[in-house]
Amino acid sequence: MHDLIRDIALCILMAWLFGVAANLSRQPLILAYLVAGFVLGPSGLQWVTSAQSIASISELGLIFLLFMIGLEIDLKKIIGAGHVIVLTAASQILFGWLLAFAFFFSMRPLIGGDAIAWIYLAVAAVLSSTVIIVKTLYEKRELDTLPGRITLGVLVLQDVFAILFLAIQPSLDDLRPLLVAISIGQAAALVAAALLVSRFILPWLFHQIARLPELVLVGAIAWCFAVGELAVHLNLSREMGALVAGVALSTFPYALDVTAKVTGLRDFFVTLFFVGLGLVMPLPNLAVMTIGLIVAAFAVASRVATVFVPLYAMRQGIRASLLPALNLAQLSEFSLVVMQLGVAAGQVDARSANAVSVAFVLLAVVSTYCITRSEGVTRSLVTVLKRMGVRDLDHGHVPPAPAQEGAASTSPIVFLGFYRVASSILAELERQKTTLIDQICVIDFNPQVHKALSLRGVNVRYGDVSHPEMLAHAGLGKANIVVSSVPDWLLAGTSNEKLVKDVRALNAAAMIIATADEFHKVTRLYAAGADYVVVARIDEADDFLDAISAAQAGLLADKRAQVEARLVARDEVLP
Repeated sequence: MHDLIRDIALCILMAWLFGVAANLSRQPLILAYLVAGFVLGPSGLQWVTSAQSIASISELGLIFLLFMIGLEIDLKKIIGAGHVIVLTAASQILFGWLLAFAFFFSMRPLIGGDAIAWIYLAVAAVLSSTVIIVKTLYEKRELDTLPGRITLGVLVLQDVFAILFLAIQPSLDDLRPLLVAISIGQAAALVAAALLVSRFILPWLFHQIARLPELVLVGAIAWCFAVGELAVHLNLSREMGALVAGVALSTFPYALDVTAKVTGLRDFFVTLFFVGLGLVMPLPNLAVMTIGLIVAAFAVASRVATVFVPLYAMRQGIRASLLPALNLAQLSEFSLVVMQLGVAAGQVDARSANAVSVAFVLLAVVSTYCITRSEGVTRSLVTVLKRMGVRDLDHGHVPPAPAQEGAASTSPIVFLGFYRVASSILAELERQKTTLIDQICVIDFNPQVHKALSLRGVNVRYGDVSHPEMLAHAGLGKANIVVSSVPDWLLAGTSNEKLVKDVRALNAAAMIIATADEFHKVTRLYAAGADYVVVARIDEADDFLDAISAAQAGLLADKRAQVEARLVARDEVLP
């Protein structure tokens, strides 16, 4: 017991030191934890060598990792996912798994193993890292963009696939239909029991202890281990039980509160899991490195085949099809979990598991770099693909004919990009039933926006506003008014200041209206050539002050009713 406490202390200390180094060098923390475990373990400094300690550390971390993954699965999003997300996820998971199995079968002289080992490898190869992707997209503020939503939808459905795999994993040694059906039935019974308890019993229990944060935390942990033990009695794994416990808990009213309180504990045990994984990693030899590189290359290539191709076939455009494929081009922390379960069950050899760990580390570094710089990478790939003859959504669009000499200009009011502010402007124009809407032209590369505006009869051009040549081709040289209402943090590959300069270079007479979220940018936008700059935070501050004044006067309910009346009648492109 004393050795276990000492080993945990060493793991946390080393994880913290390497974590600080990873943060300073902008590398994934998971990579730091794996390296920390490797340094501490039998292949490194040999400070932690107890097989019992390593097994305990890894199992505790794994249980909490899966519990937290379950907590973050949103069943409502799964049920309400659009057909684009569902079809893309089905292609990436099902076709990707079949492709992976066939690939590893063809590589059997090098990889070795049998059909069961290839099943594990195929499952590991189709899963992508929720931790890395969500963290990176959150920092880039791209979770709410179309590629971000597609990426998150695929990740959520990957979690469902992982649950199904965990259900049949104990029966992989004997894949008879009856045994598989029994395993799935046992998993269904576990899920049903957990959901029923979380629906009818847990809300009442947590309501009684809601004012005692420590009991909320202890209750969540107790629930996790209780469902884990129930899973063992149903001949399933504790890990499966922990995942189901998290999913069930995510559906009841106190889920956000529980998640907030468990997060700190989650980070502690997740750190232990990845450090524990590093403890059992031997120094990679040439064979392991070779297999790891093959797995990594296949993962990247398969994302193109199973994500980009179906999205492009559903007319999402080259850019919106490339970004999700780029975002998903790595292995998941769950891939490591799957391989460790296979090793523990004696169904996968250690060499294959270590090769997947090598592929995970390699892709974690490369994909984080690529996602962070995705706009530049995507822009280059779009150019290459177009030169190769791949058609984008703007293919075949006929540019507007130039106005005849001496005739009055009929150029539209051009919106550069289309986000929520532009959506509200359009809704207000539709409410007023003004003819001004007929003079508007929108330029944006979101295919959903393109489709929705076309259905409303709005003139819309598919294009990337960060390209000056595209702006020239779109006819901005003859526009009367140019509006840039998208904030800088959302603009991809450009800024309001650069857009103003590009437009002013094309059209010296146009009146340019831009937006600024920081005061120092207002002066710079005017210097760049803007005629008017909207500072949204000032109007928002006025609205807040009006609400405060209404609250003091006892009229806040009236003000709320006025706003709600306006919202009810609104039918916006981007709600």
